[in-house]
Amino acid sequence: MKNKAVFFDRDGVINEVIFRDSDKPIAPWSLEEFKLYDDIGDPLGQLRDSGYLLFVVSNQPDISKGLVAEEIVQKMNNVILSQLPIEKVVFCQHEDRHNCKCRKPKPGMLLDLANEYSVDLGSSYMIGDNWKDIDAGKAAGCTTILLEKDYNGSVEADYRSINLDEAVKIIKSHDRLLHSRTL
Repeated sequence: MKNKAVFFDRDGVINEVIFRDSDKPIAPWSLEEFKLYDDIGDPLGQLRDSGYLLFVVSNQPDISKGLVAEEIVQKMNNVILSQLPIEKVVFCQHEDRHNCKCRKPKPGMLLDLANEYSVDLGSSYMIGDNWKDIDAGKAAGCTTILLEKDYNGSVEADYRSINLDEAVKIIKSHDRLLHSRTL
C-alpha cells in the first residue's frame, strides 16, 4: 500500500520570508533571520496523526549565487527537523538557468521523495506560497493549496488558504469527499 504525503515549500510556508530592498520575498541568509512560524506545530501534527508523511521541498538558489553557505541552509533545515514532525527536507540549490530537474516548478524533488517513500502522488498535497510551488505540485499529480500572501494574488491553485490551520481543514474535507466517492 502506498503512502500519502503533504509537501511544503519552506520559505513563506514553514518560516518567515525576508524582504530586502524590494517587495519581493526572499529566503533568510542567516540563522538569526530564520524564524519558524509560531502556529505551525499543531496543523503539522494533525496531518501526521492523520497518516500523512510530511516533507519540505525548497528552492535555495542563493547557495549557487554565493549569498548563503550550504551549511547554513542545512542548519536551518535541521531546525525544522528538530522542531517539527517533518520526515525529510530536500532543497535545490540551482538557479533557473541551470535547467535542472529538481528546481520547482519542475516536480523532481516531489517525484524523488515519492519514489523513496512509496508515496501515491494522486492522494497527496503540495502547499506553497508561489506559482513555482503550485506548478511543481500539479506536475507531480498532487492537489495544490496556495497560502495566500500579499505577493501571490494571481496564482491559481486547486485551493487557497489563509494559513496552515485552514489548509489542514481543506485537506480533511477533500479527503472525506474522495473517500465518500469510493464507497
